[in-house]
Order: sequence, then C-alpha cells, then structure tokens
Amino acid sequence: MPVQRSGDVVISFHGLSAGLTCTEQNFITKAGSQLVAAVHGIIIVAPDTSPRGCNIEGEDESWDFGTGAGFYVNATQEPWRTNYRMYAYVTEELPKLINANFPTDPERMSISGHSMGGHGALICALKNPGKYKAVSAFAPICNPMQCPWGQKAFSGYLGSDRSTWEAYDATVLAASYSEPQLDILIDQGQDDQFLSASQLLPDNLIAVCSEKKIPVVFRLQPGYDHSYFFIYSFMNDHIKHHAKYLNAATATTV
Repeated sequence: MPVQRSGDVVISFHGLSAGLTCTEQNFITKAGSQLVAAVHGIIIVAPDTSPRGCNIEGEDESWDFGTGAGFYVNATQEPWRTNYRMYAYVTEELPKLINANFPTDPERMSISGHSMGGHGALICALKNPGKYKAVSAFAPICNPMQCPWGQKAFSGYLGSDRSTWEAYDATVLAASYSEPQLDILIDQGQDDQFLSASQLLPDNLIAVCSEKKIPVVFRLQPGYDHSYFFIYSFMNDHIKHHAKYLNAATATTV
C-alpha cells in the first residue's frame, strides 16, 4: 500500500462543510473524515464560519447574515469591517497559526467546503493560483452575485458597488483564471432544495470553466439533498481527491 509522509494540511471550511448557521463542530462530529484523512496522512483544519461574540448590533438578527454567515469575504462596510475578515483569516492568519504549531508542510495545502463554505473554498483557490494543490466542494454557492444569499451578504459586507463583489464570486473569478492548472471536484445533490431555489447556480460556474478549459468534475447525485448525510456519503472521495495532489510528490510504494 502507499506510504504517505504525514504533515500535509487540508484547510477546509468547517472541515469541508461550513454552511450557513454552522460551527466547526458540525463537520467534526458528522462528516466522518477522520479515518480516511489518517490513512492519507492529512491534517484537517476546521475553522468556524464567522467571528463570534463581537457584540455588533444586528449580528444575530438573521440566519443568513452576521453570526454564522461570514461568507469568507473581507468586509469593507461598517460595522463589519473590523471583525468580519474571514477571507484573510482562512488564507493568511489560520495557516500561519497551524504551521507554527504543528508539523505541517506549508507548501502543500488544499481547500474544500460545503454550501457557503464551498463558495469560500472556490474563491480562495481561484484568487490564489498555486497556493492550494486541490479544491473540492459540496453543493457550493457558485455565483453569489446572482443569488439572494450572496446579494444580501455582499450588500451588507461590501456595499452597493457591485464591482467590488466580483472579487468574491467564483464564476467571475474563473473567467479570468489562468495558471497553474486547478482540478475542481464538485458534488451536488439532485434533490437539494437550494439548487431548485436558484441559490447555488452550479451551471453558471461549469459553463465558464468549460470555456476557460478549467478541469471540473461535477457529479449530480440522485436522491441526495443539502444535508450531512450527503456530505458523509461522499467524503472519502473528496479526501482521496485532495490526497492525490497533496501527496503526489512524496508517496512511495512498498
């Protein structure tokens, strides 16, 4: 069997599942990633979905904005701009903390997420060519500028100038992505209520990736919805997708 060097990092939103309203515990207790990650020598980092306890007026008034709904942007609008900087946290602050305290290889990271976290994973990979060896997502919000969730979050965190939203929209970012090659794996439940409600819009991203020749494996899974049963069912495939790239240079066979 392959022998892998441990110390690779999969930085994942909520351990590949940081959707709206979630905390890191949703992934840790429900996703079933530990065994396959251990087999491949991968560390999984599961950050929260937003800052907590900032005492900002209105942060707990809505389930899809504020607490639990940071949307992985660096907010520019008051009163959010000081604390709601989840993009910088995930791409800069958190990796530094992990690399300073664990035996990791900072040159080998990958990223994944679910729903809002899938949006976050995709934009982090597309905004930082070469930083992440692989990216995957479960039911990601693929074109937030065009869906109600994204429009609400971007208006509140980034303001009314829609041109500033483009920096956090995977479909827009894919249109200008070049090198290096980025292989994307996306699983989407066919019976997902948010797919039918036009919140996720995967077809928009797939069309752009096809035009730009960005490799995407998109799997529409019959009978699955937006839940953790869906994530649990395909978690092994996603970890293996990441391991293929994270460990490609170091695996040996005995």
